[in-house]
Amino acid sequence: MDALRSGRVELRHLRAFEAVARLKSFTQAAAELRITQPALSRTIRQLEDALGVTLVDRTSRHVGTTRAGRTFLDHVERVLAELERAFGAVRRQASIGLGFSWLLPDPWAQDTVARFERATGTTVKLVRTDDALSAVQQGRVDVAVVRGRVTSTAVRVVHLFDETRVAVCSVHSPLATRSELAWAEVPRWPLVVNTASGTTGPWSWPAGEGPKTIVETANFDEWLESVAADRGIGVIPDVAVRRNIHPGVRFVALRGAPRSPVSLAFLPRARNAVLRRFVEAALESVQASAETV
Repeated sequence: MDALRSGRVELRHLRAFEAVARLKSFTQAAAELRITQPALSRTIRQLEDALGVTLVDRTSRHVGTTRAGRTFLDHVERVLAELERAFGAVRRQASIGLGFSWLLPDPWAQDTVARFERATGTTVKLVRTDDALSAVQQGRVDVAVVRGRVTSTAVRVVHLFDETRVAVCSVHSPLATRSELAWAEVPRWPLVVNTASGTTGPWSWPAGEGPKTIVETANFDEWLESVAADRGIGVIPDVAVRRNIHPGVRFVALRGAPRSPVSLAFLPRARNAVLRRFVEAALESVQASAETV
């Protein structure tokens, strides 16, 4: 209060006054600003006390501005417009790093990036990395798309949706002519596993029930080339079916396979408003997609 008595005016006071003057309603202005009506009334009174004039005419049935209020409003509108231009210029230079280890889910990823960039003016930088979770923990990206169960307590995880799994085999594999494979049959074949970011491995079955032969690879490219070379079969989210990932592999529908979770991971200590808005945009895209199904 001492700061206000000495004439200090904050941005929230200007926004509150502009909203009341433009909408001619404390009720509508409070709703737009997402504050209570009593809080808005206090803010306007603080502004008037700081300036030493009455800005809002509360005597009539409809809220209006006084002569001083109308003069002040002209200046406030110009100030707020200049601030918005300044904010926009800074946002266009800002960016957020989104890490991913291989194919981004579609159309969720494209919808989220477009929705976020339109709303904030901030650019999303896509960062391909073999281990997206480590990239978050090391601060190389702000947020990452991760698949499968995340057990690390070093990151915060926000679940988005679950993906259907399909089997992948070489064009030379006996499975290449099959139209369907049961999940229970998968352990009968050598399984190629991406140890860095794969969603399917020995951990996907109860102890002793998984594949007897495991072919380990360190990233998606090694995994894909190993499957194409007929060193074993792989299991992958069905986004790959829509992407023509390799001419040497075939996809086989999996019956009874558990779905694979897709989540966003970021450091829990992050208090970045831009990151929070990205997570909101991601969840909004999930909701929009669900409503169109």
